[in-house]
Amino acid sequence: MISKTENKQNPIDIIKLSLRNNIRQYTMFIALISIMIIFSLLSDVFLTPRNLSTLFLQTAHIAVLACGVVLVIVAGHIDLSIGAVVGLTGAIAAILPARYGIGLVPSILITLAVGALIGLWQGYWVAYRAVPAFIVTLAGKLIFEGMIIGVTKGATTATSASFNKIGQGYFPTLFFESTPRDMIPHDTTVIIWALVIAAYLWLEFNRRKERIKYDFEILPKSLFVVKLSLVILLISVVFSIMAFYLGMPYSIMILMVIGGFYTFLTTQTTFGRHVYAIGGSKEAAKLSGINIKSRTLWIFISSGILGAIGGIIFTARVGSAAASGGMGMELDVIAAAIIGGTSTLGGEGTIVGAIIGALVMSTLNNGMLLLDVGTTQRLIVRGLVLLIAVWVDIVSRKKNA
Repeated sequence: MISKTENKQNPIDIIKLSLRNNIRQYTMFIALISIMIIFSLLSDVFLTPRNLSTLFLQTAHIAVLACGVVLVIVAGHIDLSIGAVVGLTGAIAAILPARYGIGLVPSILITLAVGALIGLWQGYWVAYRAVPAFIVTLAGKLIFEGMIIGVTKGATTATSASFNKIGQGYFPTLFFESTPRDMIPHDTTVIIWALVIAAYLWLEFNRRKERIKYDFEILPKSLFVVKLSLVILLISVVFSIMAFYLGMPYSIMILMVIGGFYTFLTTQTTFGRHVYAIGGSKEAAKLSGINIKSRTLWIFISSGILGAIGGIIFTARVGSAAASGGMGMELDVIAAAIIGGTSTLGGEGTIVGAIIGALVMSTLNNGMLLLDVGTTQRLIVRGLVLLIAVWVDIVSRKKNA
């Protein structure tokens, strides 16, 4: 960002300054594009609409979970129980209709309530009993994994076709039927596509107008137009992939709603500012009058609710609930948040970055599966990616200091 007094600088200098000040944010985009290029060269299947649409479906639940984990990490905590929460809530959502005949909507509401109670339980110990989040969520992971075995009784429970639509289904067309072979864009997806671009433009112009009103820093018009064009291009690429295949998946729409809401929550509300203040300096936040205990409690409740939503989406995508559901998922979720620019030291992180980070992790997994890479190698690569992401965070912090 450049102040109005600096707008006459050379555009190249402005770009260099922006890159230097936002290196962590740009790193994830560079990494994602590089990974996609590599896999597209190694596999003819990777860039097909079918595989990319499948990739989006695989990303949805990780991205939803990452939105909640971002707040936890930004506030200076960690959540190691998120995988177990996914497994437990997913099992509850599957078993309530199958064993007890409870309807789909009541089952989902009960599952969300369980997620909120889990967050309340863990948040209470962290906020009001001053037990480190690492210990609380590690204990929670063990407790919830035991509860999964008790709920599922070690058996796999299949979910209904109506439930599976949440994780596997697509929005129907509005005006005319089309298939991938017709090469006619999915009309519902095209409408959503146009609405998303319109909403993005309205937000950007409104934000620029507000910054000008209060004499804040703004980009020169030329760079502002370039920024808008690049973001619209990225949005168009994503939506065109869906539009020319089967359309917009329900799970991606859920992710868009949650991502939009949490972006607003973290950037435009007092609660969001308090979360970043707590992560930046608890002492300063306390002196400024922020109720740290209350904010911490709500952060964990939020993570628990999103854990339940992620559990529902994941269970609906795989079509069943098992005792092993969600096992090890916390690695991908935490890695997604950190790769997306969330600092392990707290105080920094964005929702959009976490979603891009989730896409990076899913792209790695998807590409390696297409190349028939073994489980051992996949785990090693994912671990190295997480290590490098933390290293980049530490290096960028030192440079900024």
